[in-house]
Amino acid sequence: MSQAYFPTFIEWALEIAREKAIPIHQGVYVGVQGPNLETPAEYRYLRIIGADAVGMSTVPEVQVAVHSGMRVFALSAITDLGTPGNIKKIKLEDVLRAAAKAEPAMREIIQEILNKLYPS
Repeated sequence: MSQAYFPTFIEWALEIAREKAIPIHQGVYVGVQGPNLETPAEYRYLRIIGADAVGMSTVPEVQVAVHSGMRVFALSAITDLGTPGNIKKIKLEDVLRAAAKAEPAMREIIQEILNKLYPS
């Protein structure tokens, strides 16, 4: 599973984001067990091992999909910052609010990818 995400889908997503002026970044996503929010010490550890983003889902689902022979693509919304100087006590409501704000742009990218896969 050295290349979990389908390169063509990544290229399309980056192209769509550029065309629609949607901010998008690529990085290393680390999956952790949940449900819990990370402590400042956990954020420091995750940065040391190379994480750009951390979450409680995506990784298990991607592993199953790849091992099932599926072409996989994923987007993640960054809902709170775990970088030095930005760590603050976060509540689930804050996470949900940030995710809801990111949802329209994420939906647009996914819809456009589906349109490329299944043109009308």
